This record gives sequence, C-alpha cells and structure tokens, in this order.
Amino acid sequence: VYTDNHATAESIELEVGGHAKEESGHAEGGAVRLSDVERKQAGVRVERAEVQEVADQLVVTATILANQDRLARISPRVPGRIVRVHASLGDRVAAGQVLAVLDSIEVGEARSAHAQAESEERVALANLERAERLQVDQIVSQKDFLRAKAEHDKARAALRAAADKLQMLGVGTDGGVSTLSVAAPFAGTIIDKKAVIGELAQPDKPLFAVADLSVLWIEANIAEKDLSRIRAGDAALVTVTAYPQERFTGRLTYIGDTVDRETRTIRGRIEVRNADGRLKPEMFATATIQTAARSRAIVVPDEAVVLMSGQPMVFVEEHEGFEPRAVQLGERVLGRVVVRSGLKPADLVVVAGTYAIKARALKATLGEGHAH
Repeated sequence: VYTDNHATAESIELEVGGHAKEESGHAEGGAVRLSDVERKQAGVRVERAEVQEVADQLVVTATILANQDRLARISPRVPGRIVRVHASLGDRVAAGQVLAVLDSIEVGEARSAHAQAESEERVALANLERAERLQVDQIVSQKDFLRAKAEHDKARAALRAAADKLQMLGVGTDGGVSTLSVAAPFAGTIIDKKAVIGELAQPDKPLFAVADLSVLWIEANIAEKDLSRIRAGDAALVTVTAYPQERFTGRLTYIGDTVDRETRTIRGRIEVRNADGRLKPEMFATATIQTAARSRAIVVPDEAVVLMSGQPMVFVEEHEGFEPRAVQLGERVLGRVVVRSGLKPADLVVVAGTYAIKARALKATLGEGHAH
C-alpha cells in the first residue's frame, strides 16, 4: 500500500535563508530537525497516538459476479425465424420490453386452432340458445336440447384448450397470425446477445441474457481455518484495481454449507450495491470482512506511514526533532491503518508533511555517506 514517493518528497523545497536554516538539520540518533519556517512550508502536522477499538478483519480475494437471482437467459418456447431485433448488447431494458420478434409455424397453427375453436363455440352457443327457446314452446324434445347443450360444452372445452396452448407458447390472441415476441422478464442490462435477423431460434439456445446489475455478488473462497471468525450479516468493504482509492460497502449474505475437498475452502458471498454500474461482472476484487471480534490498537492515517529501505516507518516528534520509528502494520480501512507495534500511546505522530521529513532524513543520510 505504501510506496516511496520521490517526486512528492523532492518537490517540497525546504530552502530557507538566514537564521532559520541554520537551526534546522539532522539531530543526534537519526532524528530530523526542522525550523518553524520549514515546518510550516512542509505542512507538518502531528497527532497524539491513541488506542482505539478496532474490528478484527478477514481479507480475501474474490470475483465479482452478476446477481444470479436477477439473471435471465431468454429463449423462445418454440422454434421460430427471427424477423426483428429491438435490443443490442449493453442496452438498458425495462420489464416486459420486447427484445425480438419471431415468425413461428407452431404459433401460427396454435392461433389458427384457437380462431377455429372460437368460431365453433359461437355456433354451438347459438344452437343452444335456439334449442332453449324451442324447448320452452315444446317444439323440440328434451333429448335435442341436451344434445345442443353437450355440443356447446364440448366447443367451450376445445376453446379453453386452444387458449391454454397459446398461453403455454407464451403468446396471446392478438398480433400477427404466426408472430412471437421475446420480452425481458425484468428491468436490467443486456449482457449477452445471440439474436440475428433471419436465423432460426430454438428453445435450447438463449437469444439474450439480461442481468440486473444494481446489486452484484462478490464471491470469495474462505479458508476453513477462518470459518469461526465470520458469520452471515458481517459488513464488508470491497476494492478493485480499477478504482484503487474507493471502497464499496457490502454485507456477507451467504456462507457455504460444504468445504471444497481440493482447496479446503468454503464459498462466501458478499452483496454490494452498484447503482452507478462501475463494478463489472468478472472483475477481480479484494474483500475485507468486518468480523464480530474486537480488539484495541493504535490507529494512524495512511499518510503517516512511509517506506524507508523497504520498512514501514512513522516519524515521532521528540527531543525537538522527528525520530523515525519502524512499525508493524495491521489492517487498513477507510484511509487509516492499525499499528501493531512500534508506537506507544501518547506518542506525537507526524500525520501530514511526512514525505518532507523523509526527504530531509534521506538527504542527511546521503550527506553522512559522502562525509565518510
């Protein structure tokens, strides 16, 4: 996380004249002294180190996935030739929006059967109504009336069956004789498109994939030894390389019930809101799960820590100078980092202007080297 920032350090010029410059320099024991003028120019600011309660954290690598509960692969229920395509890859679509129109022989036959059943039901109903009138006047026998009623019941059942067939095919009675519309089941984004005008669509070959990307799944493999540290509902922070300075908040919603025999890991799922669409499925991510365990430790801003010879260091103000201290770091969250060792409570830690002090320390070290 922390790197040598030579450009930053070298861009801060600490050249001052007269008496102020003579007062600054390299104190005994490796401490760096700055005059009041130099300190102001460099923007040096110190804070007293305090012990705070911090959450135990589990850091895991993960992969971003589309919300599998809001992912649909759309194909027609019957074969049909694609005649119109209304959606393209990446389009945002609304629930019920028509994505493509097909011409299907099976749909045409079903609509024709329904139209014929409607006609036969109307004829049977007319015959029944006529038989009812004639029966009142005792012109037709009871047997003829019952026969007309049976014929109407039969025609009505055939009409219901024809309507059910259309419903099973996913079409209504309106529209062209053989046209079939393919629509989005919910609002989302087209993440895959195979529909091409003129091609034959089949029920086993999806034409589109629609995903609601407003909430994504962050899938991680959690080591078996860490299982006792977490529970469903724990808060989590997610980072991706595309936006290194940002943290996306989420929550651990699922912990798997089985352990992978090969890797000895358990699958965990973190849900993260993605209203602006910046997170993309298949991105690699790092997730920091905030566990229920708590501990007390010293926490300092990220800016307080610099690398010197590959070792994380902070500067502590004491004896009219700034003493470099090697520290052991812990978890890093929201711009702050836990210091496991190297500091004690009440130490005055430099939290701003750190690179200026580092530059002076390196300059003094190089000077000593030339002196020898």
